[in-house]
Amino acid sequence: MSTAEIILELRKKNALSQEEMAEKLCVTRQAVSRWETGETVPNSDLLKIIARTFGLSIDILLGQPRNLACQVCGMPLDNAENLSREQDGAINGKYCKWCYVDGVHKYSTMEAVIEDVVPNMDWGTPQQRREFLQKQLPTLEYWRRR
Repeated sequence: MSTAEIILELRKKNALSQEEMAEKLCVTRQAVSRWETGETVPNSDLLKIIARTFGLSIDILLGQPRNLACQVCGMPLDNAENLSREQDGAINGKYCKWCYVDGVHKYSTMEAVIEDVVPNMDWGTPQQRREFLQKQLPTLEYWRRR
């Protein structure tokens, strides 16, 4: 989806007129109209405001697919309530709220993640969970960069 389509869908999903959305974001109705037609794209500061106002990540506003799993622990990110936030309150769509707290990564080693996550998993034996995480974690972006 394009940024224009996402903004239009976001406005309609929240049952807002262009005027109401403009008021919420402190811009003109014409600005909202131009975003929705693709004539212009909100600048980076406005993207942050839109993301914070509507509880989205900027990646989603820019049409980039959201990660389906936390890139630290692998937990599914199918619930917006589990997404982490930056220090300024903006949603970070790459990590869960337990691995990335107020813009800071909680874990520096895979073993620390495994020790915290294994007891909270609800399938298999602890050894099976540990082996699963030992294989999965190295494939996640956070650990590939280290």
